[in-house]
Amino acid sequence: MKIFDISLTISPKLPVWPGDPAICLQRIGNMDDGDSCNITHISMSVHSGTHVDAPHHFLNDNRTVEDLDLEVLTGQAYLVEIPHKVNEISNEVLDNALIPRGVERLLIKTRNSEIWRNNEENFTENFVAINNDGAEWLVKNGIKLVGVDYLSVAPFGEGVPTHRTLLNAGIIALEGLDLSEVSGGYYELFCLPLKLAGSDGAPARVILKR
Repeated sequence: MKIFDISLTISPKLPVWPGDPAICLQRIGNMDDGDSCNITHISMSVHSGTHVDAPHHFLNDNRTVEDLDLEVLTGQAYLVEIPHKVNEISNEVLDNALIPRGVERLLIKTRNSEIWRNNEENFTENFVAINNDGAEWLVKNGIKLVGVDYLSVAPFGEGVPTHRTLLNAGIIALEGLDLSEVSGGYYELFCLPLKLAGSDGAPARVILKR
């Protein structure tokens, strides 16, 4: 058995979505200064780093993150590798990806994974993402969870259609995965988002087991 940690490390150096607050980790108790223990304060958007989206993120329907189905967030997943030349994940790209029938949890590895391998600190606007007809393909083919290797499932500047198509169908969007050290195939997925009351998303620790 091998475990792959595909979560990004939360750090002030991690890029965030434009307009979101920067990640802040502040030591408010410090034993080097004579305090009895070390204590760190954290401040960031719930859509920072590796995280999940709840339907409330784009649908405003009060289906929030603490109610996401843990049986969808854990179980067999299939990781598909998309050629680096692909700029957008469309219906045609997914048709040509030879994804096995019956897959319910789909992780999509693209050239985005090189961003994490290279420890880039600036936000990348031209990341590879799923367009709306690609999202419709996922709905049509019974996907319950889709994971991507940048901070959004949807293209930059066109976030609404893809998100609404997926979230309306109850598909969980798992964003900000670091897939740089894993290859295609089947894995056991364990995704545990923080149980935040009334939140439209939550950071998650995500691992694969093979």
